[in-house]
Amino acid sequence: MRMHYEPDDPDFEAARDVLVGRLERWAVQVQGSDAVDTFAVAAALDYRHGATVDGRLGLWEPRHVQAFLLDWAPRALTVLPGEELPGAPEALRLLLRYLDATGLADPRGTALETLLGAVDDAAAGYPRAMADRARWGLAKFWTTLAAEQGVDLGSPAALARFTERARRGEVPYDEDVLQGIAARHMSEGPTGALRAEPQLPVTLPSPEALRAEAGRVPLLGMLQGLTEWAGREGRPVTATGRLETTDARELAERLGTGDTPPAAVRSVDDLPRLSLVFELARAARLVRVVKGRAHAVGKAAGDLKDPLALWRRAFDAVFGMRRPLLGAKSGWHTESMLFDAYEDILPDVLNTLYSLPHPMPWPRLRDSVDHAYRVRFQLGGAAHRMWFDDAHRDLRVVLDLLEELGAVERAVGLADPVYRSLPLPAGAAGPAPGRPAGSAALMTGQAPDPVPETGELSDGPVELIRLTALGTWAVRARLLDAGRDAPLVGELAHAPAAGLLGILAEHYDTDSARLELDRWVQSHDGPERALPLLLDAIRTTPYRTRGQAMLETLCAALPEGEGDRLTLALRRDPQLAPLAIGVLVNRGLLAPEDLPETESLVMVAEGMLQFLEVTGPDGFGDAIRAQGADFREALDVALTAPHPDHAALRNLRDVAARLPRAPAARAGRRPGTTDRRPTRGGKPGRGHRR
Repeated sequence: MRMHYEPDDPDFEAARDVLVGRLERWAVQVQGSDAVDTFAVAAALDYRHGATVDGRLGLWEPRHVQAFLLDWAPRALTVLPGEELPGAPEALRLLLRYLDATGLADPRGTALETLLGAVDDAAAGYPRAMADRARWGLAKFWTTLAAEQGVDLGSPAALARFTERARRGEVPYDEDVLQGIAARHMSEGPTGALRAEPQLPVTLPSPEALRAEAGRVPLLGMLQGLTEWAGREGRPVTATGRLETTDARELAERLGTGDTPPAAVRSVDDLPRLSLVFELARAARLVRVVKGRAHAVGKAAGDLKDPLALWRRAFDAVFGMRRPLLGAKSGWHTESMLFDAYEDILPDVLNTLYSLPHPMPWPRLRDSVDHAYRVRFQLGGAAHRMWFDDAHRDLRVVLDLLEELGAVERAVGLADPVYRSLPLPAGAAGPAPGRPAGSAALMTGQAPDPVPETGELSDGPVELIRLTALGTWAVRARLLDAGRDAPLVGELAHAPAAGLLGILAEHYDTDSARLELDRWVQSHDGPERALPLLLDAIRTTPYRTRGQAMLETLCAALPEGEGDRLTLALRRDPQLAPLAIGVLVNRGLLAPEDLPETESLVMVAEGMLQFLEVTGPDGFGDAIRAQGADFREALDVALTAPHPDHAALRNLRDVAARLPRAPAARAGRRPGTTDRRPTRGGKPGRGHRR
């Protein structure tokens, strides 16, 4: 059972239905629930999968609870006249409890009790939100309106007549409400957030080390000095809110900005470095201009004493520095394309640099941004080269400030070969449509059409750009604030064993998984105490595919050789043997034809159990119809095999009992010797990217 699917993954719906079915049985048997609103449970999973930037089904925070109950459900769940509201609050409570009880909850999410409290809070406003037409989606608006006017929703002809009446303006409705819905639909899409690219796990120094690094950034000292100079009483500024000339020259010397003013300073423009520091202090809310005076902001006093907090203020302020950095300084200077797209391009540039294993060469970064300009401004091949030159100049201005702040570092050297193999779209710069860029492309290895090793990247040294530890820390914080997945090696050190292995299987590459597992083992008093906890988590997971992935991940992340030895030993484990044999076969340590008959029968059953889990009962039935006698014969073998998971076998029998009657077995074939075994449901997630 995977807990993360790409937006267009066709396996999601089957997996969702399997999870909902398992939850329903659990709710009746364990929770004593009389009835479960499975439609509402499925809707909650649909929301996390399709309407959030990360799509992690097992990770819930109070913001997700509120968004689902008060925004997404009112927008997407249609309630026709006379129907009861879907029991979304209670369904969400059951889902959260089930995820926690079965080890499917992402340990990086909010604790269960806090989430249940958030459901209680949001549930009070749920009926009102569902009735608020301004929160509805377009489809829900028109469907409900048609039903209210007596249209037979099951009749295409009746719906066509209603549509034609609406087109002619003969259907009464609230135009203001519809315009608001349409505007939101255009700006946010039908379901809200778009899925963001995943990020590789990163490692970071301790907060103390980051704080010490921030304290060594000279620009912070200038910001502190300027804020102290302004004070609570304030200093006079010009009518346009800029420093007065006499104060500016004195302050530049006091702060050591490095400005080299002319003999006669006519305005603060003659001191560009000081002007930049002043504007950065304003953007960071360290200084504010009120009634002709620049005052120190009292609420920032605490951050001025903490270098890391002050550094984060300054870093975040860069996102509000568009006009001071890139605005026109004179009549002949016009703003570049970066000025117009600054709020989108700057986060994209930093997110692209984030978690890269190798520094990015300037030509690659530049060309990817150029492609964004072409798409945003619909530029063809005839676009004036000067437009791009101006944008490149401005991007370097921004990088200069980020480098001075200590967020990025630049050097000159040879580009890593991986950058020469990533494709560019013909006739344009940047990543090809539909392919990930930056760290996502390096992570997934999507480079089927290498570009020739010519040009800037192969002619010699180029400028190389990467985030520093401080920059990585700050960008990660912004990613998390936006609800994106940004794994950090070490953050799972105290997670439950099931949560640890599940996250490593779906979101970590092999090297990062090895580091994370090592820290988890150390925090649990070493291998002798930690390993049994990890194996027990695999034993108790109720999903065969997830258990397979967890064991595969554990064996791959253990030190060299230890994983293979563990798997070989687990071949004799009464519960884990089927999963261990699967790992041995997948790793090439065991050939299927070498299995003794008993193990061969068990693995036929294991393949069937995992296949059912991946496809769900409907897909399983489709396989019966498509593969016919061979599949049915393998199913008969599986139903009588000595497999240790009796609960899973019972479920398989229940599904088999509802399938079409099996044809007669072919003569001369003994049970368990089919020509081909059923396709095994592979392990969930991307697993280990090598």
